[in-house]
Amino acid sequence: MELWSSPEDFRRACENVRAGGGRLGLVPTMGALHAGHQALIREARRRSSVVAVSVFVNPTQFAPGEDYERYPRARERDVAACEEAGASIVFAPDAAAMYPPGDETRVLPGPTAAPLCGAHRPGHFEGVATIVAKLLILAGPCIAVFGRKDYQQLTVIRRLVLDLLLPVEVVGMPTVREPDGLALSSRNAYLSPAERDRAAEIPRALADAAHLFARGERNAGALVASCRDRVARIADRIDYVDVAEPESLRVFGSEEDIGARAVLAVALKIGSTRLIDNLVLGEDPPPITGSDAPSPAGM
Repeated sequence: MELWSSPEDFRRACENVRAGGGRLGLVPTMGALHAGHQALIREARRRSSVVAVSVFVNPTQFAPGEDYERYPRARERDVAACEEAGASIVFAPDAAAMYPPGDETRVLPGPTAAPLCGAHRPGHFEGVATIVAKLLILAGPCIAVFGRKDYQQLTVIRRLVLDLLLPVEVVGMPTVREPDGLALSSRNAYLSPAERDRAAEIPRALADAAHLFARGERNAGALVASCRDRVARIADRIDYVDVAEPESLRVFGSEEDIGARAVLAVALKIGSTRLIDNLVLGEDPPPITGSDAPSPAGM
């Protein structure tokens, strides 16, 4: 296992992989690794000869008042998780290395970054696009593997790679879930036991809409209402429940009918924890079966 903190050392390590005839896989993360991240590493390992993982809590994608300072950090556990999953290189820089003195350049994404989380977290995807561009430039030609839990982030990154002509193959992997369907997330650690029980309603709400879609419903408003009705029982705040076109992320109006595929995306707060999830209707299986099970006690 190689552990680097210097961007130039990391660039050199990636170049060495290719110079030796290898194919590089890259998994960018913000650390606090869980089984979902390890699934991405294993997929990168399947597609390449050497896997590099970046571990960096990126300050520019957090707005004032968000959870940058308390975001989970556990470098030793992260390095061990990387090694267990098959990574050979870990890049764990500090903020000063990635944003040198006088830093002023940003990557500004386009319309795919505007709806959904973009409407509720101004500047977030500018920070994401900037740090991912830096990581991909440092890594060079590679296969970059991302999770589909943040579907909008994946879409923004695909567009970035295409528009900037980067020599990178972007792979999106299905969301890894707990047995009750809750999407794995580093932020799940913030939830109290009671909040965790409430969060289990999110995949049930997505499943309700998936079953409605499978029965032939194509009206965007009806599909959104099916999902929103359930999460409204447990959320302290709903940022959005929307159905969007899967490539452009244009949000469908409530009177519109969707086509063969569409993204149903949810963002909400339980307590002080913001959670996101999504389902590609017409493509993804329901995240959980038996979605008609009763809500947690008292809901």
